[in-house]
Amino acid sequence: MSGLLYITGPPTANDRLLLAVILVGHLHLTSAAPLPIVVSDTGVMSNYSASEIDTSSIQSPRSIITLVVFVLTNCAVLFPFHVPFLLPLWVCNAILRVLVALRIISPPRHRLQKRWQCFKFPVNFVTAPLIADLFLLAILAIGRDEVYGGTIGSNNIFPIDIMAFFLTLAYVAISIDASGLVRYLAFKVLQKGGKVGHRLFFYLYVFFFGLGSFIGNDPIILSGTAFLAYMTRVSSNIVHPRAWIHSQFAVANIASAILVSSNPTNLVLAGAFHLRFIDYTANMIVPVLVTGIVLFPFLLYIVFADESLIPLSITMYELDEDARSKKPVNPNIPNARGTAKDTETQQANGTPSKQLSLEEIMNPFLDKGGATFGAIIMAATLITLLVLNATSQKTGEHPVFYVTLPAAFVMFCWDLSFGWIHRKETRELAAKGRAEIAAAEEAAREAELAKLTWNKLAEQGLLDEATHTVNPETEASGPRTLGSQNTPGADSTLSTSPTRPLQSISGALKAVGIYVTNEDTADTLTKGICLSNSVRGKGKGAVVSHGKDADGKTVAGNGHVMTMGHEVTDIDAEKLSSPILSGMDTERQDTSLDRSSPGQAPATLVSLCKKAYVWSQETFPTVTTVLAHLPFALVPFALSMFVLVQALVNKGWVAVFAYGWYHWVDKTGTVGSVGGMGFLSVILCNFAGTNIGTSILLSRVIQAWVEIHKSKNLPISDRTFWAAVYSMALGVNYGAFSAAFSASLAGLLWRDILARKHIRVPSLEFARVNLPIITISMIVGCTVLIAEIYIMRNDKPINFSKL
Repeated sequence: MSGLLYITGPPTANDRLLLAVILVGHLHLTSAAPLPIVVSDTGVMSNYSASEIDTSSIQSPRSIITLVVFVLTNCAVLFPFHVPFLLPLWVCNAILRVLVALRIISPPRHRLQKRWQCFKFPVNFVTAPLIADLFLLAILAIGRDEVYGGTIGSNNIFPIDIMAFFLTLAYVAISIDASGLVRYLAFKVLQKGGKVGHRLFFYLYVFFFGLGSFIGNDPIILSGTAFLAYMTRVSSNIVHPRAWIHSQFAVANIASAILVSSNPTNLVLAGAFHLRFIDYTANMIVPVLVTGIVLFPFLLYIVFADESLIPLSITMYELDEDARSKKPVNPNIPNARGTAKDTETQQANGTPSKQLSLEEIMNPFLDKGGATFGAIIMAATLITLLVLNATSQKTGEHPVFYVTLPAAFVMFCWDLSFGWIHRKETRELAAKGRAEIAAAEEAAREAELAKLTWNKLAEQGLLDEATHTVNPETEASGPRTLGSQNTPGADSTLSTSPTRPLQSISGALKAVGIYVTNEDTADTLTKGICLSNSVRGKGKGAVVSHGKDADGKTVAGNGHVMTMGHEVTDIDAEKLSSPILSGMDTERQDTSLDRSSPGQAPATLVSLCKKAYVWSQETFPTVTTVLAHLPFALVPFALSMFVLVQALVNKGWVAVFAYGWYHWVDKTGTVGSVGGMGFLSVILCNFAGTNIGTSILLSRVIQAWVEIHKSKNLPISDRTFWAAVYSMALGVNYGAFSAAFSASLAGLLWRDILARKHIRVPSLEFARVNLPIITISMIVGCTVLIAEIYIMRNDKPINFSKL
C-alpha cells in the first residue's frame, strides 16, 4: 500500500482521530513505509515531487559536474570561439578521394601541401549546449528522464510545442516582412515625419513600438534595422546612427513583452504557470506602455541629447527623377539589382554608395497582394489564439500550434502560388542582373589590366606622363617590352586622341587615358595578348597561327619572330609573353578556368544543391527568403538548454536556487519579489544562455519555490506570486538590450545585419549605450508593476491547483 493522503482545510478533532486510526491500521497491516500525509490550510491538494526540492544530491560528483558544465556552456554562448584541430595529410586526402568518388564534391583544383591540415570547429550557441548534453549523457550524469523532460516536456513546459508554435507563427511574420510591408510603412512614416529630426524620431519610435507588439521583434529587427542603416547613411548631418539603431532595438524588445506570441520567452512563462494569453496581456500591457512612454523623452533629451545624433533638421540626399520613376525591384530576387549590390558597390573614395540606399528608402518594393493576405492571416491567427485560449476550460488543453500551423501552411501555399505564377518575370530579372554583373566583372578585369599596363609602361620609361601618351622615341627603339615589332613604313605618330576604337589591351590603355593611334602598334598590342593567352594555354609544342608582321612573320613576345605555323618547341612559354602582359594573362586564365570549370566538370551533390537553390530563388523568391530567415538555430539551442535545466532540476541545483529565492522573498515581501526577480532575469539574460535560457531556468526556480511552500505547508500570497512571475516577464524581454549581444538571439541577428550594412557596433559600446536604457526601463516597468499588483491583487493565498 502506497500513496498520498490529502486532507484539505484546517483539521478538526474528528479528523485527527481518523488520521490516528488509519495510521495505526496501515502500520499493522503492512511493513511498508508510512503513508505521507499533507495537511494544507489553503484548501488545495498538493502534488509535489519530493525529489525536485531535495538538495542532498548536490554533493555527488556528477551533480557538481553538471553545474560546472552548465556554467561553461553559458560562457561559450556568451563568448563563442573556435577550437582548432589538426588532421594528417593522408587522412584529408583519403576523405577528399571518398567524397570525389561518391560525387559529393568536385575534384579539388589544388593539392594539399602541408603534412598537417588545420581545421576550426565553432563553439557557439548552437553547438555548445548540444556538446554539453552529449557529454553529460556519456558520463551518465543525465539519462532518459532529463532528455524526455527537456524535449517532450515536464511541469507544464512543453518545448517541442513551443518551438512548433514559434516557428510557424514566425513564418507568417517574416513572410509579411518579405512582402516589403515593413519597409513601405517605414517609408510612409519617413514622409510623414519630414525633415524635422525630433518629430521623425518620435514617429519611428511609435511605429516600431506598435508594429513590434503585433508581429514580434524579429521582423522589426530584420527590416527596421536595414531601413535605419540606409536612412542614416543618406542623411548628410546624422554623424552616427547610434541613437536610431539602439532606440529601435530597445523599443522592439519592449513591445514584444505585450503578447505571448511575440517572443518565445513569453511562451515558456505562459506554459509554466498556466497563463491564458489574455490574462498575460492584461497584466503586462500597462507596465510596457508606461515604459515606452517614459523612455522616449529619456532617450531624446538625455541619452542621445546630441544634435549630431538626432539633428533638429535632417538633410537628406535627394533621389533623382529617373530613379523615382523606375519600377521598384523585389530584393528577394537574386541579382535583381544587377551591379547595384549594397555589399559590393563602392565609390572611388571607398565609402559605400548612397544610390542603392536612396532607392531602398525612397522607392521601396511592396507586394500588395502578399502584404494584404499576410496581414489578414496574422490578424486572424492572433485573434483565434486569444479567443480559444480565453475560452478554454484548462490551459494547454490543446497545443497552440494547432492554430498557427494551418496559418503558416496557408501562407506557404500563397507564397508558392505567387512565385510560380510570376516565375517568368522573376527569372528574366535574375538573368538580366547576372548579365550585368558578368559585364561589370569583365570591365573590372579590363580596368585592372589597364592599371597594370600603366604601371609597367611607367616603370620602363615608355610613358610620357605629362601628356598621357606612349613615348614615340621609346616606341621607335624596338619591341623589347611591348612584345611587338615595328612594321616598316608604319606611321609612328602618337597623339592624345584616338583615331579608331581600340580593343582588348589597347582598349584597356584607353580606359586609363593612354591613347595609341598607330594602328600597327594597336594591332601588335592586341595580338600580343592573344598570342600570350594562346601560348600559356598550350605550353611547349603550341602552334602559333596569328600575329603577323609586314613580312608575313608571326610576332611573339620579347621580340621573338616566328614564321607562320612554326612549332614552338625550344622557347619557354613564359618568355613568349611580355612583362606588361604576364600578370594579367595569368589572372585572365584563372578567371576563365573558374567560369568554364562548372560546365565541364561532372555534376556533384554540391553543384546540384547550388543549382537547386538558385532555381528556387528565381522561381519562389519569397518562400526561399522566408525559409532562409527562419530562426531554425533556435530549435537545437532551446531544446538543448531545456535538457540542461532539467538536469539541474533533477540534480538538486534548482532546489538550491529556489531555497535562496524563498529566503529572499520571506525577508523582502512583494516589493522585493518584483525587484529581485527583475534584477536576476536581466543579469541572467547575459550569463545563462540568452533570455530563452533564463526564462527556462527561472521558471523552474519559481516552480520549485512553490513546491517548497507546499512542503512546508506555507501559503504564498496571490500578490507576491504574480509579482515574481510578471517581473520575470519584464526582465527576460527587456534584458535583450542590456550588456551583451548574446542576451538574445535577436541581438545576434541585429549585430549581423548592421555589419552587412557597414555599421560596426563594438561589444563595449553596446553595453555602455544600453546601460542607462535598461536601467530606466526596468525601474519604470517594475515600479508600475508594483502599483498594478497592489491595486489588482490581494494577500489571499494563491490557489496552487491552478499552477
